[in-house]
Order: sequence, then structure tokens, then C-alpha cells
Amino acid sequence: MRIRQLDRDERSTVSVPLQAYSFQPSPADDDTMRRLGEAQPYHQDNVTLVAEEDGTAVAEASAIPMRQNVRGTVYPMAGIAGVASHPLARRRGHVRAVLDELLGRMRDEGNAVSALYPFRPSFYERFGYVGVPRTRTVRFSPADLGSLIRTEPAGDVALDRVGAGFGVYRKFTHGLLPLRHGFSVLPECQEAQLRDADARWLVTARVDGEVVGAVTYRITGFGEELIADDLLVTGPLGRALLLRFFARHVDQVATIVLTVPPDEVPELWTTDLAAVTETRTAFPASAAPMARVLSLDALNGMAVGAGRVEVRIVDDPLLGGSYVLDGRSGVLEVTRSAAPSPGVTLTAMGLSGLVYGVLQPGDVVIRGFGDVPSDAVPDLSALFPRSLPYFFARF
Repeated sequence: MRIRQLDRDERSTVSVPLQAYSFQPSPADDDTMRRLGEAQPYHQDNVTLVAEEDGTAVAEASAIPMRQNVRGTVYPMAGIAGVASHPLARRRGHVRAVLDELLGRMRDEGNAVSALYPFRPSFYERFGYVGVPRTRTVRFSPADLGSLIRTEPAGDVALDRVGAGFGVYRKFTHGLLPLRHGFSVLPECQEAQLRDADARWLVTARVDGEVVGAVTYRITGFGEELIADDLLVTGPLGRALLLRFFARHVDQVATIVLTVPPDEVPELWTTDLAAVTETRTAFPASAAPMARVLSLDALNGMAVGAGRVEVRIVDDPLLGGSYVLDGRSGVLEVTRSAAPSPGVTLTAMGLSGLVYGVLQPGDVVIRGFGDVPSDAVPDLSALFPRSLPYFFARF
């Protein structure tokens, strides 16, 4: 078995068959194979590694060059996707070998963090990933937004096909990147897939010509559902303008379905809104995302709280070692420690959960992600205060 990186022109012949078997109805028909082949240019920036036996690819994984906001700083992020293997090659360590190689390369190429959508979270936990919140869906009748029709918020909305308005939408989403913890964006070649498919409406909210909200959506049919993607806003005014637009569909659709960030509270949007807000996870097709830190040194300068701890990272080839993490200046200062710390011991999952703000020190201990002595809890809690990340880009 050998591992190598695919060239761009090999994707259709080497990667597509594995992807088709793993993620499509199988056996895939000619139209499916043609569609998958035609989509490969959108993934041209991916780093794809394959494991081969006797010259035949039996497993693969790709890293998408993305950017992500972690506690206010935007870092290069490796989005892991397309993890697949031939059925006769499964449970033989090929995927593990490919992922180990891929994550090491991504760390060495300057990616501070990594994220993925797992088929089975417990599998990726072995690679240092920890779960983060999934976006939620909220369902309600447009009639419940009637009170918003009677208001006149400053601003206006514009409606386009997403193909025509893609430039505005992309500029707006990239403007949100430095503002939202956990927010991530895809490379330009992959974002273009939304534009070229042109299968959504795009409504934007503007105040004095500035975009303050945007959402893409589709309508399934008369009297059916208006299904929207992420509700993206800079504040309450943008949200009110978009909801007011959706209220105008009261005699066209029965239900509006919106995707919202984990920290959104739809029950407070307006009076008498009868809504069902939920998050559902299922395996292998509908799991919450996971994330991990690839390099502690790369996080130097990240905004943190006023704490100082010595930690020892164990059982991880990318992070293993002893560090001093000092946030007393308001930003993280990471220094290597020559002597192993006798105090805080963390796995990659424990460290990543603290950095992303989804675990507190007590959670780390309960989950078996490390050992945190009681006297270190205050400083560790102060250093990495709880903060819910919002994972926007899907991949």
C-alpha cells in the first residue's frame, strides 16, 4: 500500500468511482457518473490523497483549503471531506493511514485548525476531533409574522436569482467571516457551485445601500414550503427586514423553514410566533460538525481571557508536548515547556473543545478528554470562556 496525492486531471477517473460507490445510489448510472465528473473542477483546489494497492485506489480523503474564525481571529482551516474506501478494503487501516498523512501535511502547510462532517463521530474522535453545535431549523407559518407587516423598519429588500446576485452574497458572507466565532468560508472555486447551479432565490436586506442581511431559498410548490438556507444578518434590523419579506408569502406557502445559528432564539423574534425549533443528528448522513486544533503555536495572538496554565498534550502526533498558555495580556501566548507539566493533561479533543468554546474543564474530565486538577479550573475557564461557534460553510 502506498499513499500519494492526486493530480487534478486524475479526479474523474480515480476519485469519482470511490465517491460514487460511497455517497451515491449504487450502482451509479451514467448520468450520475457524468455529473460527478463535471463537478470536479469545483474541487480543483482540494488536496486529495489516495491509498493504492497494486496501482488501484482503495481509499481517499480530501482537504479543502478554507478559512475559519476562531475566537475573533481568522485562520487557514483544512476542511476534511470525501473520506471514502472500497468495500473490500475497509477495516484494514487504509483510511486511518490516509487521514494521518493528510492531517500532518495540512498542519505543516500552515493550517491552524481543521473541521469535518463525520459519518460516525466516534471514528473521528480518534483523530482528535471534538463535536461542535449544529445549526438549527425553525418551522413556522408565515401568518405568524403578521405583526411585522404592520411595521416599517428602515431599509428595503431586493430579490434576485442567486446566479445574478452571487457577487453580493459572497461579499456579504466574507464580511461576516471576521465577525462570527466558528464562521468559515469555502475557496472561491467551490463557492462558485452555488452560482452556477442557480437553483435558489436570493433576498438581501439593505439599509442606506449597505447589505445587512441575506438568505437563499427555494419554494417546493404552491401551498407547500418555503425552505431557506442560513439566515445571515448583521443585527436585528436585517433579520426584521428578511422576516417581513417572508411574511408576504402568507397566501402562497403553508410553512417557512429557516436554518439559524445555534445561538439564535426564534421565539423572541415577534409576538405570537408558534415555531418549532430543533436540531436533529443521525448517522451516517446527518451528524453535527467536528473540529480540532492542528497547531497550538499557530494560535499565538488569539483573543482569550486572563488566565495562565501549563498543559501537557498527550496521545496526539500533531500536538503532543508540554506548553505554557498565557492569556494575561488579552491574547494567547504559547510557549513550549521543557519539563512536562505535572498539572493539566489534555488530549487533542479536550484542547480543541476548550479552544472552540464547546467544553468547560469539568466537561473535559467527564468526557475522558484529560485531567484538570481543581486548582487549575479557574485559570483554564478564564483562558477559554464558553462560546458557541457557528459553522456556516457545509462541505
